[in-house]
Amino acid sequence: MIAGSGRAATFAPVTSRFAHDTAVTALGDGRYRAGIDPGWRVERPNGGYVAAILLRAVTTELADPERAPRSVTVHYLRPPEDGPVEVDVAVERTGRTMSAVSARLLQDGRLLALALVSAGLAREAYAFDDAPKHAVQPPEDWAVLARPPFPIPIREQIESRHAIGPQPFSTPGDPVTGGWLRMVDPEPTDAHVLVQMIDAWVPAIFGAATDRLGVPTVDLTVHLRRTPTREDDGWLLVRFRTRVAAEGYLEEDGEIWGRSGRLLAQSRQLAAIL
Repeated sequence: MIAGSGRAATFAPVTSRFAHDTAVTALGDGRYRAGIDPGWRVERPNGGYVAAILLRAVTTELADPERAPRSVTVHYLRPPEDGPVEVDVAVERTGRTMSAVSARLLQDGRLLALALVSAGLAREAYAFDDAPKHAVQPPEDWAVLARPPFPIPIREQIESRHAIGPQPFSTPGDPVTGGWLRMVDPEPTDAHVLVQMIDAWVPAIFGAATDRLGVPTVDLTVHLRRTPTREDDGWLLVRFRTRVAAEGYLEEDGEIWGRSGRLLAQSRQLAAIL
């Protein structure tokens, strides 16, 4: 209550930096306006950030919170520039429990990225879980990931604590890396946050290489395995591994857990080596 007024105070809704920078505005007929913000760049806009914008348009078009994203695949054709973009969404098919949706990211008439999303209801069915349980100490026990000697804007949006594998470009080691992540500006964990976070860590190949590399994403697939709960908000644990780098490309497999210890998402991406 406002003191002495006898009426309840009203407050403007609070929007996180991530929610604001991935927001979409409906233009009608499956078209959405969005913007690429420079705060989510590495050398170019981060692939997970682009995927989150595409997914935001898809979930807005579906308008069914019970039909949660289960699989998101994005092919990156060319990097966007900072500024306005448009997302064209098409619901390719909707069945009793699943929907298949495509989305295209365009800027100045140029196609930048293609996405396919499968969204489906949670169903009572056979369950099995053989995913290895992580034994990583909580984030409070780890130091903040060392900052590189040059600015990376996305690092200002996401706090990282290194807990798995060698430090990047230190000594040749295993191409395995991971640790704890959380948004600097808190945001409830959902599918949009997961596709961002699963592409927000240092590439695993940096643990094996001593020379600096660029590894822009060619395609990224994220499988959303469980719906996050409030217990999963805040810190998320990620782990990534690369097994083969050949002919100018490498793959990276990723996993992301909630602080609850539940495996929330898995990923695979193909990246070019520059």
